[in-house]
Amino acid sequence: MKRFAFVAATAVLGLATLTACGGGDTTPAAAPQSSPSQSATAAPKLATADVGTFGKVVVDGNGRTLYVFDNDTASPSKSTCDGECAALWPPVPAGTGTPQLDGINPSLVGTVTRTDGSKQLTLAGLPLYQYAPDAKAGDAKGQGVLGKWWVVGADGKKITTPASDSGTSGY
Repeated sequence: MKRFAFVAATAVLGLATLTACGGGDTTPAAAPQSSPSQSATAAPKLATADVGTFGKVVVDGNGRTLYVFDNDTASPSKSTCDGECAALWPPVPAGTGTPQLDGINPSLVGTVTRTDGSKQLTLAGLPLYQYAPDAKAGDAKGQGVLGKWWVVGADGKKITTPASDSGTSGY
């Protein structure tokens, strides 16, 4: 009976993830939960850090791994993750002022206006996101989720290296 409950719970979680990230929901995004150092009003910070087996990836001011989504476009910049998707994959807010950058070429950093009117940071035109289950700096549990979510390098290109077996697959 315990095995059935585990399988059922896993199936429900998988379906919820697929539904949340299907890209078809165009309802306005919920406001992302931001820490004081990465709030929508502060100047955002982007840096690079060695994360897992991915090498140097882009992180926010708190050291949290940032991601790009295959359903988004870079030219023109467009975010397609709204509603429930944005609750699981919070957009990185553009904030106000010039972003603080460490290891990132300023010419690659920009913003995109989301469907709810808020501004989101972009790198090489692609909108940037966090992954809610990443609990701390160095986590990269969102890597490869649904074959559409990827950590991103300082050059703005997605890194498709598979997640290691150390629990970074997002499931």
